[in-house]
Amino acid sequence: MKAVVIAEGDTLDSYVAEDFGHAPFFLVVDTDTLDYHVIENEYARLEGAGMKVADAIAGLGVDAVITGGIGSHGLEILGKAGIHVAYDEEGTVEECVGDLKRRLALRKGAGSD
Repeated sequence: MKAVVIAEGDTLDSYVAEDFGHAPFFLVVDTDTLDYHVIENEYARLEGAGMKVADAIAGLGVDAVITGGIGSHGLEILGKAGIHVAYDEEGTVEECVGDLKRRLALRKGAGSD
């Protein structure tokens, strides 16, 4: 699975950012291998950044987004694109990716009964 993590820095040790639209970086992470690439947020200083960021992420072909916080417009855009959003997340990028994988595995296991 590929997930975008909204981050304060450009490594797996960076903390997940609280502000979806104005965070400095997005890390596109393969949740199985932890291979990733970094996208600098070109919208961070703009008004309406959350919607612009959500539109950009929707075009990346990812399965999930991990963020500290997100507004209703960004959440709606990602939802319409079929992207799972994990918000109110805290910790490093790597920790949050692991947490997301565990939660989705538990949900999938619960659905198979």
